[in-house]
Amino acid sequence: MNRNRSATRGIGIGRACAIAGIAVLGCFSNVDARTITVLSGTYGANCGAPAGNATGDLVRQCDGRDTCQYVPDRQSIGYTARSCSKDLQADWRCTGTEIHTAMLSPEAGTDSTLVLSCIEHNGPGH
Repeated sequence: MNRNRSATRGIGIGRACAIAGIAVLGCFSNVDARTITVLSGTYGANCGAPAGNATGDLVRQCDGRDTCQYVPDRQSIGYTARSCSKDLQADWRCTGTEIHTAMLSPEAGTDSTLVLSCIEHNGPGH
């Protein structure tokens, strides 16, 4: 009878360890999750726009994602001056110390897309 209890107890412990292992893996699976935290965005600095005028729109569209394709919308940004072709600059963070900057030149055009990403690329060419 003790033998059966030991066998049953061993199976119970094995299941508990398996469940604990899954829980631990679940906890660590998000450790490497890298998501965008927008620091600032400026649309039309070359035309005299105030620094950070696109930050709110970038945050709304990109924060918390691993990749974001951002097309500036003058009405969402609130800067509608049409006197010149505008540039776009975005600064974002993926980890506590890793800061990225991307920019579209004024020549890129009004429907151009700025891509923000926190996906790590490994291998040739990266």
